[in-house]
Amino acid sequence: MDSEKIYIIQPVESEDYRILQEEAVALIESAGAEYAGTIYQNVREVNPATYIGEGKLAQLSERLDGLDLTVLFNGELSPSQTLNISKALGGKKVIDRTTLILDIFALRAESSEGKLQVELAQLKYLYPRLKGKGEALSRLGGGIGTRGPGETKLETDRRHIRARIHTLEQRLRETEQRRALRVERRKKDKVRTIALVGYTNTGKSTLLHALTGADVFTQDALFATLDPMSRAFEIEGVPFLLVDTVGFLRNLPHHLIEAFRSTLESALNCELALIVCDGAGDYEAQLKTTLETLQGMNFSSPYLVVMNKCDLVGDPDFPKEYVCISAKDGKGLTNLKARILDALKDEFVRATLYVPYARSAEFARLRSLLFERKTEYDDSGMSVEAIIPAIHAERFRDFRKI
Repeated sequence: MDSEKIYIIQPVESEDYRILQEEAVALIESAGAEYAGTIYQNVREVNPATYIGEGKLAQLSERLDGLDLTVLFNGELSPSQTLNISKALGGKKVIDRTTLILDIFALRAESSEGKLQVELAQLKYLYPRLKGKGEALSRLGGGIGTRGPGETKLETDRRHIRARIHTLEQRLRETEQRRALRVERRKKDKVRTIALVGYTNTGKSTLLHALTGADVFTQDALFATLDPMSRAFEIEGVPFLLVDTVGFLRNLPHHLIEAFRSTLESALNCELALIVCDGAGDYEAQLKTTLETLQGMNFSSPYLVVMNKCDLVGDPDFPKEYVCISAKDGKGLTNLKARILDALKDEFVRATLYVPYARSAEFARLRSLLFERKTEYDDSGMSVEAIIPAIHAERFRDFRKI
């Protein structure tokens, strides 16, 4: 079966339009479709009916006449604009950027919660496009824009869709409550969480594998990992929980971020975030997008900026506070671990303790509160190099060497 061919309408409204076009091509490929070309259009004033001018649509209609293509408008369209553009192009299927991203989400979601979130986001986005749009809906046919809820659900009456949305919201609230309980339990157990956040396709899942040794899915594609994944690992004997999150994207619609907010709670409740950027790509734009997205979610945790794929950069010239690594070949990971501990230095105390054998029982009652790095014995007692959580440091005061 031939893959769906997609032609892009790229509005030129800002300086980054070429980057947005390149991302659209990557999104098309991530959806399993084939890129068929691009037409650019300067937009000085948005046409309420068709977004871009009728002249450009007439030119595009002539160019695409007789071709079996889907047209992607690389921006967000209203229901009426989608219908009007389709009419102007002789009835071709028209989708916008959000529809394409939602389709990839439907393709990638594997967990039950991820599938619920995808369906809810799709129904909320498509519901207003059903009102009086039977003709446009019938044009969807197969392919992109029909995964997830699918045509069968979308062609039922609106009351059923509203009821389904209500049901999904209720089920997601229940999963959020369970997650909140897990977060509280981790805090109670003093499990420190480190969140991997950042732009999509910067190597977050590869870094998760490199730090934890976990067998996780990695692929060179946008939104390759949609469902959050957590794995335990240690740095100098100190245990952490490393959580991978869904990647961000430039101009990612706000309601899509809200739809996956619950899976991003790990980023909001972490002790430290690692913002992973592609050091060989447009890392400044990636960092800006990530920080703006996190700020919109009231994120306030400390973070480190991690420049991945530095093996592809000839002579890195990043700000000195950035951590340069290659998750693929392991370079820079030792330094990253040291920087993680340094970033959390207010939470830990490094100490050398001396425990006389006569006080072994007293020390044994406290031993589970620290992380031993090295222990040596002599005739009188034992010397312990340890990392102690700051909240417990005072309890070891009598054992600390001066």
